[in-house]
Amino acid sequence: MEKPVTGSKKVFMTGNESVAWAALAAEADVMFGYPITPQNEIMHYWARLGPKYGRKFLQTEDEISAGFTVCGAVIAGKKAFTATSGPGNTLMQEPFSMAEGMKLPTVTVIQQRGGPSSGTVIYSQQEVTLTTYGGNGEGHRLVYSTASNQELYDYTIKAFNVAWKYKFPTFVLGDGYQAKMREPLEIYDPAERGIELIEPTPLVGVPGQIGVDREPQHLCNIYSLEEELYEAVMHLQSEYDRISPEIVEYEISFVEDADILVVSHGVVSRSVDDAVEALRAQGIKVGSFRPITLRPFPTQALLDVLGSGVKKMLLVESSYGQLFRLVRQEIYGETVPIETLFKPGVGIIDTDIIEMIANMI
Repeated sequence: MEKPVTGSKKVFMTGNESVAWAALAAEADVMFGYPITPQNEIMHYWARLGPKYGRKFLQTEDEISAGFTVCGAVIAGKKAFTATSGPGNTLMQEPFSMAEGMKLPTVTVIQQRGGPSSGTVIYSQQEVTLTTYGGNGEGHRLVYSTASNQELYDYTIKAFNVAWKYKFPTFVLGDGYQAKMREPLEIYDPAERGIELIEPTPLVGVPGQIGVDREPQHLCNIYSLEEELYEAVMHLQSEYDRISPEIVEYEISFVEDADILVVSHGVVSRSVDDAVEALRAQGIKVGSFRPITLRPFPTQALLDVLGSGVKKMLLVESSYGQLFRLVRQEIYGETVPIETLFKPGVGIIDTDIIEMIANMI
């Protein structure tokens, strides 16, 4: 079958378009979805491009159905994914919870939008809590927060590999700005970058006799006894703790001598980078820390940076404290003072951060 992407190509496209091309490059088999702004074009591009390369698409009757059909497809051994936003993310927490409990390698792209209300389609970073700890489980999921359309392409490909390697539901977190804006990026064939794509394997209908050739599959999501549930959750936690050091990712800049550390994630970190460079040019010792994985969180890396002489921390986000609460939970006991810049639903630019740091010093 013809490859959708060969070699490397410089392109100029939206974040949603880059996700569709990345899923094709990752050899995804099928997408299930339901329309919702601002992720709609992922479905549109996939529905147009997928059939040209033998891939499938089904628009389900709602987001709950989309989430469960992804679960069913991966159980059958298909690389399946979905994409959603806002209220769709809320509705999908039921299938996401089941995917956690059954260790299903689902892949979901979340293009965040503002809340509350199902009608708010403004850019924001207000789906951090929902995506990292939504559902009725313990947050046994892998969440990448992207800052550019290039990263949407890169981490969508990576999400399929990580999901199928570790068998936990995996999320690529973008936002309304990334979804709609066009910018230059490079699309590529993963094989030509040395990225070996992990082949999906069915979880049912596996060859061999149980007890002779293989162990039985325990695809259980219902527990009637307290002890059974306890054992299942503790097993999931043990597995999650074991793999977390292999998954955590972060970016740091100018942290060696920083007096003030700016912590941000996603698209906001682009403004932080500009602000840090401008402040450094003025001789102000500012550094930045950006968690790329929000689950699992790069806790030790952040603690190491804070322990290197940082006097103050500034936490910047386009929500009212969702990243702040996550960071505070992860570094509990750390005494470096934290100041915040919260602008839910409003884009944050470099001058906002520069002004805030000027007030801090």
